[in-house]
Amino acid sequence: MEQPADWTEPGAHPVAPGVHRIPLELPIPSLHSVNVYVIEDPAGPVLVDPGWAMPDSRAALAGALRTLGHRLEDVGQFLVTHAHSDHYSQAIELRSAFGTRVRIGRGERPSIEATLAAGGPTHTGQAALLRRCGAAELADEVLSWDRGDRPGWPDNTPDGWLDDGERIELARRGLDVFATPGHTRGHIVLRDAEAGLLFSGDHVLPHISPSIGLETSPEPKPLRSYLASLRLVRDMPDTLLLPAHGPVTASAHTRIDELIAHHEARLDTAAAQVRAGHTTAYEVARAMPWTRRRRKLDDLDPFSRMLAILEIDAHLDVLVDQGVLESAESGGVRSYAVRA
Repeated sequence: MEQPADWTEPGAHPVAPGVHRIPLELPIPSLHSVNVYVIEDPAGPVLVDPGWAMPDSRAALAGALRTLGHRLEDVGQFLVTHAHSDHYSQAIELRSAFGTRVRIGRGERPSIEATLAAGGPTHTGQAALLRRCGAAELADEVLSWDRGDRPGWPDNTPDGWLDDGERIELARRGLDVFATPGHTRGHIVLRDAEAGLLFSGDHVLPHISPSIGLETSPEPKPLRSYLASLRLVRDMPDTLLLPAHGPVTASAHTRIDELIAHHEARLDTAAAQVRAGHTTAYEVARAMPWTRRRRKLDDLDPFSRMLAILEIDAHLDVLVDQGVLESAESGGVRSYAVRA
C-alpha cells in the first residue's frame, strides 16, 4: 500500500545532536502520525508532545525509547505544546503510571478546566459559533456528538504551567517558551536558539494550515491571534522546523511565509464572496472550494464542514477588523457586508 508523503518508519530518528523524533500513528487519516521529540538530558529524557493515550501508541513509544536506552519510567518530564488529545493525553496517562511531571502553556487552563468539569471534551462552544454562522442544522448535529455515555475522564490538570517568556533550563540546553495562540488559545512553541531548533507543535506545520479555535473554551478571535503569532516567530532568527505532524524541514521562515500567504489569499477570496452577495459565514463557506481537490462544502464529512465554516467565520472577523467588511447580528445570526 502506498504510504502518505509524511509517513515515517516507526522508531527513533535523530534530527539534531541529542534530539530524536518518534512518529506515532494516529486514528486520524488526515494527520497519519504525531511526532514525539525526545531531548536527551542527564535527569532523564524530556519528551515534547508525547502523543495520544492508546495501547498501541504507548507500546510504540516504549519500543522506540528502548532503542535509545530508555524506559518510559526514565522520562524526566513532559512538555506539551497544547491540550489536544494527540499531544496531551498520553502525558496524563503516563503520569498516572510513573508520576512524571507534565507542563503545558498557561493559556490552556480555561479549556483544560472546562473539559474536566464537563467530564470530557465538548463541542458546545463550536455549536454556538455554528448557529451564529447560520449553520443551525450542523450545530444540532455537532451537539449530538456529546450525548451518550461517557467514560470517566481523568484529571487532566498539569503539574505546572508554562508562561510566555519563560526559559526551561536543562543540563545541556535552554528552551525558551513563546505563547503562540491561534490553533488553541494557550498553544506554545519551544525554541532552542543556540541549537537553532523550533519545536513548533501545531503552530507551524509543513503540509497543512492548522485548524483554529478547536477547543472546549475557544477564544473570540483565533485567526487574528494566529496571524500575530506567525509574525512573532517570523521575526526571530530562522531555525530548523520540528513540527508535531509531518517531516522536519530546514526553514521555519519559509513555511511561515507560505502560511501567511495562504491566509491572505483566503481573506481575499472570502471578501470576494461577500461582494458576490453571500452574507453569512455558512453561505461564504458553501461558495468556496475545500481541500486540494477543491471539493464542495456539502461533500465534506460533518467534522470537516464544522472546521471549514468556523475557519471562514474567523476570516470574516479579521476582515471586519481590517475595515474591509462590516457585520450585524439578527436572530442570533451574524451577517456581513462590504463596508461602504
